[in-house]
Amino acid sequence: MTTHARDLTLSLPPTGWLEFGAGCLRRLPGTVSRTGHRRAFVVTDPGLRAAGLVDRVTTVLAESGIDAEVHDAIPANPSTTAVDTAAQQARAFGEAAVVALGGGSALDAAKGVALLSVNPGSAAEFDYRIEPERPGLPLIAIPTTAGTGAETNGFGVIEDTRLRRKVYIGHDSVKPVAALLDPELTLGLPPGATAATGMDALVHGIESLASRGANPLSQAYAAQAIALVSRWLPVAVENGSDLEARSQMLLGAHLAGLALSISGLGLVHGIAHAVSARVGAPHGLALSAVLPEVMAWCAPHAEDAFASAAHGMGVGGNGKDGGNGEEVAEACRELSEQVGARRPLSAYGVTADMVPDLARTALEDAVTANSPRTPTEQDITELITSCL
Repeated sequence: MTTHARDLTLSLPPTGWLEFGAGCLRRLPGTVSRTGHRRAFVVTDPGLRAAGLVDRVTTVLAESGIDAEVHDAIPANPSTTAVDTAAQQARAFGEAAVVALGGGSALDAAKGVALLSVNPGSAAEFDYRIEPERPGLPLIAIPTTAGTGAETNGFGVIEDTRLRRKVYIGHDSVKPVAALLDPELTLGLPPGATAATGMDALVHGIESLASRGANPLSQAYAAQAIALVSRWLPVAVENGSDLEARSQMLLGAHLAGLALSISGLGLVHGIAHAVSARVGAPHGLALSAVLPEVMAWCAPHAEDAFASAAHGMGVGGNGKDGGNGEEVAEACRELSEQVGARRPLSAYGVTADMVPDLARTALEDAVTANSPRTPTEQDITELITSCL
């Protein structure tokens, strides 16, 4: 299948409007107009400004007469303070469609910006449980990495710098009304970032399969995502100019995002959120550092899910008996090592004295409740310690 050669436009309930294919960025002006606005507030990061992608977006908009303003200061681990700063600029710009350009950090931050630009309060006060006075501004998501699947839902993960932990911000009104998946925008992503974000997508698929909130629809999305990501991630890391690999990775990440939006995630993410907030480890690398150990620990309570994951990854035979939990956990370890995403937690600055606090934080994270095996604080402590 040559996915990148297809020019796909779909109206889908989870994302509103999906554009997929090389060069589909050219449809951005029409997508902005579909929201009822002729102005766009672009939320992105300094790296994409330096790489020239921001200029490509603003040029496309300007050629169609759409006024645009850019906030390009979203950091790799966006904080409540960073969201507040961007929202202040968006308020000054006025009513517009919010265009989120970047990886999960920019897309997650943009959801907060879309809410806070038309509502009172700060990001630290406005979590996902609060009903806003006004719906957020319409959000258009343009992912430049194949990882988070953040274009599929209305909730973002950001860092509360005061509490030193990840918090959730969002609302159904800022679920992207449209997603533009243009693999050409991912061609310049370096191998390390390709690997880290790709492992994020793989974990989304695996945890969605095993989550307590899984259902047949989320499992179908997740199984296909695992098959695509495990097949194409090594290719994309080896040759970042392979448009077919980039296309398949974007599609796999999107499917994994659809899966997690239904099922929720699990303990791998609970631990990684705590680690990233404490020491700043890149999200996908923090996930890779603990994935095999957590999978092996969960395996007795996730036999069917991990058999499906094993089948998608080509582990063992075919069908339901395609591999047990330990085998597929080992396959995930090997894949993360192959693409250079596997390091011990100590490599990111995690020390033994941090472990008790990290374990408490992970246990309190909402995603941990979805784990197929319910952990205690001691269980998490032992898991983190084994990954140092």
